[in-house]
Amino acid sequence: MEFNLNFPLSLSEISLWLAAMAIILLIASELTAPSNIIINKKRLRLAGLILGLGFMATVIIRIFHPF
Repeated sequence: MEFNLNFPLSLSEISLWLAAMAIILLIASELTAPSNIIINKKRLRLAGLILGLGFMATVIIRIFHPF
């Protein structure tokens, strides 16, 4: 009995998700700056930057290992 488990997302889909989430988090961190919303702006920006770095890593992987 052989199991063939494939990951349901491709690298392109993961890259798109990372880019979209990074943009949303960075915009949210800038929009919440002047307001009195109790959200840690530094953490929000850091999460956006980490997702942006993850996006860049997927782009580099796609450059050096094309489909």
